[in-house]
Amino acid sequence: MPLAIRLATLEDAGLISQLILRVSHFFTLKPDGTGAEKFFETVTPVAICGYIQDERYRYYVAEIDGQLVGIVAVRDHRHLYHLMVAAQAQKRGYARQLWMHAYRLARAEPGGNTFTVNSSLFARPFYEKIGFKTSETVQELHGLAYLPMALETD
Repeated sequence: MPLAIRLATLEDAGLISQLILRVSHFFTLKPDGTGAEKFFETVTPVAICGYIQDERYRYYVAEIDGQLVGIVAVRDHRHLYHLMVAAQAQKRGYARQLWMHAYRLARAEPGGNTFTVNSSLFARPFYEKIGFKTSETVQELHGLAYLPMALETD
């Protein structure tokens, strides 16, 4: 089935939040999420609604047969804020499709020539394959481990 990508609506906030929580073990320091409570507060349905309504963010959802399988969000047209695919849908090229969709739209907006992402250690190989390079050492904050990365564009 083809992947359908569309702009997220407020009605999607609950499903987006659920998806993030279901894949959080890929990026929290502890698999059970202990220590990441502050992060979890930022991905509640109410928080996601706030992002969707904020002009600084663009959230997109990916669906197959009407079922949410992934999300991508860009902040300020240059920071990849969220890119997540449901565990059962990983390794099928959906993350790349989501990235390319968001990238094309963000590049059409004014901004700099650098995209940034705070990559989970799990996702680092993916980001390296699409051209991101490590810009700092591994960081730990609020129960998360991440690697700041950047992609220079022309």
